[in-house]
Amino acid sequence: MNKNLRNVILICFSIVLSFFLFYFGTNGFQAFTAESARINRLMEEKPIFPDVTLEDSKERVYPFSEFKGKYAMLTFIYTSCTDVCPQLEMNLAEVYNQVPKELLGEEIVFLSVSFDPERDNPTTLEKYQYFFNSDGETWRMARINNQEELDSLLDEFGVIVIPDGEGGFTHNSAFYFVGRDGELLEVMDYKKTEAAADKVIDTLLNDMEG
Repeated sequence: MNKNLRNVILICFSIVLSFFLFYFGTNGFQAFTAESARINRLMEEKPIFPDVTLEDSKERVYPFSEFKGKYAMLTFIYTSCTDVCPQLEMNLAEVYNQVPKELLGEEIVFLSVSFDPERDNPTTLEKYQYFFNSDGETWRMARINNQEELDSLLDEFGVIVIPDGEGGFTHNSAFYFVGRDGELLEVMDYKKTEAAADKVIDTLLNDMEG
């Protein structure tokens, strides 16, 4: 085999190998970033919300199963965040305000979960919710004190939280829409509030009619 032919074969082999690596690495060309790959994986697996114990801004302690039979719209935050979290919560408030009031608390609960339980105690959460007009009932802010339970939830829902070495965290952000039995239904772009509100309202109304 001459040198030129061997080089052509090697190039072709490299192209084919790159194609297959790209195909499987992007979930069949569906994901072109790590974040979209993460979301695609979650939508395929549809994990169940793990058995965790929440402590909310009213100092109530209860399992997530308290919301069984209701939909839940979630965010993951920490209150000392000065970057994405305030915008995330303001956008969640936009979705919350579009849901018919008679459905809030009855068919769906909004829940902001802190992944910084050491600092985000009930008093801190109560102060924080004031900025977004969270009523602490139909939209609750809570922490998970048990670190193993917290880690389990973050892992199941693909929430990446990395300490930045300065007391804060680098983390991804989204809306998480959870079904009546605790299954993850959708991971939504928190910047697309209209689309998120439409999805939530349509799901609630269709479910009630069905």
